Formats: sequence, C-alpha cells, structure tokens
Amino acid sequence: SDYVWHADPDGGATFATEDGGWVYVSNAEVSAFRQGGVGALRFDAAGELVDAYPICTGTTNNCAGGPTPWGTWLTCEEIDNGLVYECDPTGRRLAVPAPALGVFKHEAAAVDPVHRHIYLTEDVEDGNFYRFVPDVYPEGGRADLRSGRLEVAVVDGDDPMSTRPVEWRPIPNPNPRLNGDDVEGRDRATRYQVPEAETFDGGEGCWYFDGIVYFTTKGDNRVWALDTNRNVLDLVYDKHSEQAFNPGIDDVDNLTVSAGGDVLVAEDGSEMRLVVVGPDVQPFELVNVMGQ
Repeated sequence: SDYVWHADPDGGATFATEDGGWVYVSNAEVSAFRQGGVGALRFDAAGELVDAYPICTGTTNNCAGGPTPWGTWLTCEEIDNGLVYECDPTGRRLAVPAPALGVFKHEAAAVDPVHRHIYLTEDVEDGNFYRFVPDVYPEGGRADLRSGRLEVAVVDGDDPMSTRPVEWRPIPNPNPRLNGDDVEGRDRATRYQVPEAETFDGGEGCWYFDGIVYFTTKGDNRVWALDTNRNVLDLVYDKHSEQAFNPGIDDVDNLTVSAGGDVLVAEDGSEMRLVVVGPDVQPFELVNVMGQ
C-alpha cells in the first residue's frame, strides 16, 4: 500500500482476527504537535503482511497503552495535557478520546476484567498510580469509558521492601486545565490533588495477569506488583537489591506477562534487553538486541 510506517514506534499489541491472522498495532511516540498516532499491520493466517493503515491520528507523543479484553487498543499520550484514546485495531471505527480516564502525562494502561477496573501509570518523577472505575462495565462485556471515577493510590507505610496496603481515593478533578497558573488551585495537576497519594518515579509499563497488576518505574529501575484481590503492593524487582539481575536492569520500560506467568521487562537505554523477573524468579536475560 502507499501507507508510510510511522517514526518512533513504541508501545504495541497484537489482536487475533477471525481468519486466523492477526493485527499488530504500534504507537508513534512523535513529540511534534498532533504528529503522533497509531499504525496497524494486518497479517493473514500464513503470516503474510496484507494491509497497513492508521487507527489513530492527530495525537501527540503516543507512548505506551494497553489492549482491552473486548479487543480494542488504549493508546496513551505522554504530554502534560495527555489523554487516553480507544482505538479499533481493524481501523473500521475512529479512535475515541476518553477524558474520564484523566488528563495527565499518561504512559500505560491495564484492564482488570475481574474487578472491572483500569489501571494507569504516569511518566513523571513524582507521578501517581491511578485506577479508573467505569460507571458501566458489565461482567464479561465492554466497558463504557465515557464516564466513571478516577482514583489514586494511597499506600500505607514507608518501606518499599515490605508488603503495603493500598487505599484508593477519588481525584476531585480528573480533567484539569494545565495552561497557566490558577492561584485558587482549581486546575492543579491530578498528581497534586490528593496530597497523601504515593509518588512513583517515572511510571512506565503496566500489565494485568491473574489477579496482579505489574508496573515499572524507570527513575529507580523497579518493578511493582499490586494484588488486586487484597489491595496490597509489593516490590518485585529493585536494581539495588541483593537478588538483582547482574548487571542490573537499566531504563526499565514496557513489560508484559507470558501465559505461564513470566514477567518480561524491556529496557529502553544503552542496552536493549528483555529480562525475566518475578516474585519467585532469579532475574535472567532472555533476549539481548545487539548494536542498537
């Protein structure tokens, strides 16, 4: 086709199609205003590339995101006034903004289909960890992202090495206007609206698997695990711990979880590795992409 693949590909996912093939979607982390978006590659059952097309245009700095259980892609804008957009991998429907999920420097999203929540990371050094509770999300069905409650994690205790309880508190104004100062504080960024909220140093990848939401923070090179049944937070990997992978994981970025429960962490720095971590796993290198 005449479709030109985008610059700066970042977060992505694959979606099965009815004919046995799949669609791969990929964000364009282009910082120029409204020059980002999401592209798609369509493969048939034999693995042949049969189509390429955009599924989201006119957005900025699309970094990570997350697939939904109902077959759409959530792409996240990593800018101060960033939004989440819900995209159709087939390209038949236009991408739809979801401001109810908050206006902030979004990174990734992960859907918990059991408790019917959507978890969100924020890529700033004093970012928060969020949970969106849709007003309408039928069991086994599709969430309506147009309305709901945006909440932030308040973590009890100061020792990240311990298991800590998490309380969720509502964000008073999920859609602040961030173009200028407001002396009355009405338009404060979401991460400043609940003073007790836990800060995370550069939230990155986020993934749900079997009752656990895993997410990474690049500023301190850590991997976290939230138990969604007990609402407790654990530290799965810390670069500076005694059990750390040697050499330690630098520039942690996206992550995913295999069908067997292996947590795969991708680097985005001087080294380009996939490293396997987990609560009961001695971290080890799975892939090392050389010369990049």
